[in-house]
Amino acid sequence: MKLKFTSIAIVAFFSLFFSFLAFEDTEVVSVKDRQLQMNETPYFIKGVCYNPVKKGSVERDFTNIDQDLALMNEAGVNTIRVYKPIDDIAVLDKIAAAGIKVITNFGYNQDGYFDLITGSYLDYVKRYKDHKAMLLWELGNEYNLHPEWFDGDLKNWYTSVQNAADAIHQNDPNHPVATAHGELPDSAALAVATNIDLWGLNVYRWDNPEAIFKQWSLISDKPMYLSEAGSDSYMTVANHGFDLGENQEAQAQALTNILNDVMEHKEMNTGVLVFSFTDELWKAGNPERQDVGGWAPASSGVPYDGTANEEYWGVLDVNRNKKQAFHVLKEFYNNLED
Repeated sequence: MKLKFTSIAIVAFFSLFFSFLAFEDTEVVSVKDRQLQMNETPYFIKGVCYNPVKKGSVERDFTNIDQDLALMNEAGVNTIRVYKPIDDIAVLDKIAAAGIKVITNFGYNQDGYFDLITGSYLDYVKRYKDHKAMLLWELGNEYNLHPEWFDGDLKNWYTSVQNAADAIHQNDPNHPVATAHGELPDSAALAVATNIDLWGLNVYRWDNPEAIFKQWSLISDKPMYLSEAGSDSYMTVANHGFDLGENQEAQAQALTNILNDVMEHKEMNTGVLVFSFTDELWKAGNPERQDVGGWAPASSGVPYDGTANEEYWGVLDVNRNKKQAFHVLKEFYNNLED
């Protein structure tokens, strides 16, 4: 009995020890000259959007976190972007141990789950601001495409962003604050949300986002990153030489062209989050099967059929089988130094 207790105590000690290490020596993330920096060293985001939902479910689930982190390491991923905060220290510890950082997104109204409307997002910031997994805080996901959520006036949203960024800065001086904007923000948005340190842009311009970088340079001297970019692996119609139906070749070609543009304009951006890591079977129909369809705002720019088949966006399928796009991602990310 004494031996059993000793073994348990040892396991508990090391668990606490590694959790302690994850909070030790807080890294300082900052922005300078259109770039993101970590401890004054340039940090280029080689990322994926990560929302793991099992087949048959509609809720996020980290059961496969070990397998997923191994696949991310293989692909050269250094950053994941999540659509709501991860409030599980064991998961965050594993992410940090894998050498991967997290962009944590706070929604406006998520039924009190660390959201802006209740102010509970600050509870999360205070709790995890010193955790080694944290890269930056991100406010909202293309909310500018939904003025109906803000009494028809987007200034209400940008004012919320401005105030939330200020509050975060007061509580955490070591991590910058971003927002994920649907496409290029206008002058009114930039004029209100001055507390934003860098801007994430969800950009779907076929397979050619090249123009966004010059357009950004003309309106702001702050850093930017592509908070979402990519393509699905289903062709609703035969088009541009790609056959109708599931088509991994089309997705891989689109991702190749998109990442080429990102890498060729590194001086004007600080990285990219490819959407997405795995297929999500809950988005367009029965979560027990993979359905065609689904809807996303402003999705006509999806290559090569102009249709966002929402359950086919992963570079992996729901069972973690690698698509052709995974190998594209792996080649780009592993051949690019941090």
